[in-house]
Amino acid sequence: MQLKELLTDDRAVSPVIGVILMVAITVILAAVIGTFVLGLGDQVSESAPQASFSFDFEADGDFDGGTGATADYVNVTHEGGETLEASNIEVEGDDSGLTDSSAFSGTISAGTTGVYTGVNSGETVRVVWTNPAGGSTNTIARATAPQ
Repeated sequence: MQLKELLTDDRAVSPVIGVILMVAITVILAAVIGTFVLGLGDQVSESAPQASFSFDFEADGDFDGGTGATADYVNVTHEGGETLEASNIEVEGDDSGLTDSSAFSGTISAGTTGVYTGVNSGETVRVVWTNPAGGSTNTIARATAPQ
């Protein structure tokens, strides 16, 4: 008869389940807090926007103000994707070392065109997005001027 009592006795089940649940809650809380303490939570929202740009290079051939550089330029057009703020966008060239944050103004949506001047032949021109939350930059489009 004692064997029957032993199988029907369930007093120890509740404390075991309670301990397992407390350990699980502690592990989950530690993971969430650790993620934000290490800064991994902030990186989730810092991805670069998805936008498509086209580049239309124009060779003027004239010399620009006696500097020896040609006055070639490129029209950079937002073809589609996310709407961007011009304050977060810069157009820059590799050869000249110039960065133009005024190529665009206001809100950049599909069809908006900006002009970047002083392009040399063979120079790579990039559209660079700067994260407004802090410092990180991403190149979201690039093209190379024809030779």
